[in-house]
Parts: sequence; structure tokens; C-alpha cells
Amino acid sequence: MAAFILSRVLYAIVVVFGVSVAVFFLVRMGGDPTSLFLPPDAPVEEIERFRQLMGFDRPLSEQYLAFLGKALQGDFGMSLRYDEPAMGLVLDRASATLTLSGSALLLSILIAVPLGILAAAFRGTIVDRISLVISLIGQSFPAFWLAIMLILLFSETFRFLPPSGRGSWENLVMPSIVLATYSTAIITRLLRSSMIEVLQADYIRTARGKGLSEWRIVMKHGLRNAAIPTITVIGLQVGALLGGAVITEEVFAYPGIGRLAIQAIANRDFTVVQAFVIVMAVTIVTINLLVDLSYGLLDPRMRNKG
Repeated sequence: MAAFILSRVLYAIVVVFGVSVAVFFLVRMGGDPTSLFLPPDAPVEEIERFRQLMGFDRPLSEQYLAFLGKALQGDFGMSLRYDEPAMGLVLDRASATLTLSGSALLLSILIAVPLGILAAAFRGTIVDRISLVISLIGQSFPAFWLAIMLILLFSETFRFLPPSGRGSWENLVMPSIVLATYSTAIITRLLRSSMIEVLQADYIRTARGKGLSEWRIVMKHGLRNAAIPTITVIGLQVGALLGGAVITEEVFAYPGIGRLAIQAIANRDFTVVQAFVIVMAVTIVTINLLVDLSYGLLDPRMRNKG
């Protein structure tokens, strides 16, 4: 088990390191970042003095090592727009996005798991067909279109929910539904197919031959074995939810990390962009690491492969 954990941790470190290299050099592909800090009519002497002060006159390799050293301390510099530490801004908005994504993931699991179980247990019946229709609809709706429709329905027509902002649970309802829709469809379909495959296995036939009730077979044997690939997909959906939050937060004017990233890109606030990418990478890699570890606990064969 120790070797399995070590291999996954090393893999996570390599991924985050690769992301740091990519974000550093991609930001600088447009040239010297000095123009982002100083006005266009700044004197040449001031520009040169600033480049030396910030280290932009040094080779890119030296700049990257300095960037990496500061990044390990959580220092990405000051935001060009807000004149605040970039990491502080990102972490403050990240808590809002994690709350939104966590609510959406919980909603997805609460809907998808019962749907997937019922669809597999009653395969070929009306229950199965309903779950498949729900899955197809969930995968078909574009997030921005669904968000606009919900705002028109629940905010403009019935005035049940606020159309934007953050501060109460009402502000989470519509964005969570939008984010959860696609994930619910994916998890439902995967759990259904996994459980159908498991329920056709020989040991399930043996359990039925021993007289065990169908629901005990489904819940005790079927769900546990079908949970292994499902947990993996749930972990992947966390990354999808965080990425989908960028569009959702913009539509609902939700002050999360996604909306901050769009504003930072529009304002060429590269320190915030770098902090955003690194925080997202660390978050997603950490979640996938936890999924891998849970996968190893559920399936001992994976520990031996690690």
C-alpha cells in the first residue's frame, strides 16, 4: 500500500510541476510582461529600472526558478487590477467556487446513484427508460442556455430565486442545478452500465441460487463492485464542475474563482491568471489523488499494480 500511495503522490507532484512550467512560459509568449505594469508612455529609463527590479531582464530559466521559489511560498505577486496579493484574491474566490461545486456534486450524487441503481435493477422496464431519457436530456443541454432558462423561469417569471450574487442558499440553487445536470447524466449512465455488468457475473448467480433477496444482492454485491469505476468518474467530474463553474459563475454573476479568472484574462492580470491555474491544478490533482487512493482501498488489485 505504501508503494501505491508513493507512486500516486509522485505522479501528482510531476503534474503540478508540469502545469507550473506551462503557465509560466505561456504567459510570457506574448513578450516582456513589463508593458502590463507600466503605461505605454513610460520613459525608457523607468522601463529598464522596472525590468531589473522585477527580474524581467534575466534569462527565462532564471525567471522560472525565481517564480517557482515564490510559488512554493504562495507568492505570485500583486494583482495588476486590484493591487492585492494575487494568491489572496484567488483563495478568497476559491472558497465560493468550492461551495458551489460541492453543492452541485452532492446534488448529482443524490440524484444519479438512486437513478442508476433503479435503472440497473429494473433493466428494460419503464424505470430504466425514464433514467436513460433523463441522462440524455442532461447531456444535451448547454450550460449557458440552461442557466438563462432557469433565470427567466425562477427569477423573472415566478420571482422565487435571486438571479445573481452570493450570500444565501438561494443564490446556490440555480447555479448548482446547472452544474449538476451534466454530471448527473454521466454518473447515472455509468453506474447503470457498471451495475448491469456486475449483476450478470457468476457470483451474483450463485448468490441468487442461495436464496438471497434481489435487493440485498443489488445493494450489497452489485453496488459495491460497481462503485469502483463510478468513484473514478465522480472524481473526474469534480474537475469538470470546477471548469464548468467558469461559465456558470459568469452567467449568474457569482463571485467565484471562474469569474475572477475571466476578468483577469480580460484585464491581462497575469499574476492572478498564474495563481488561478496553479490553484486549480493543485485542487484537481489532490482530488484525483484521493480518488486513486480510495480506488486502491476498494480494489486490492490496484494496490499491487501501483
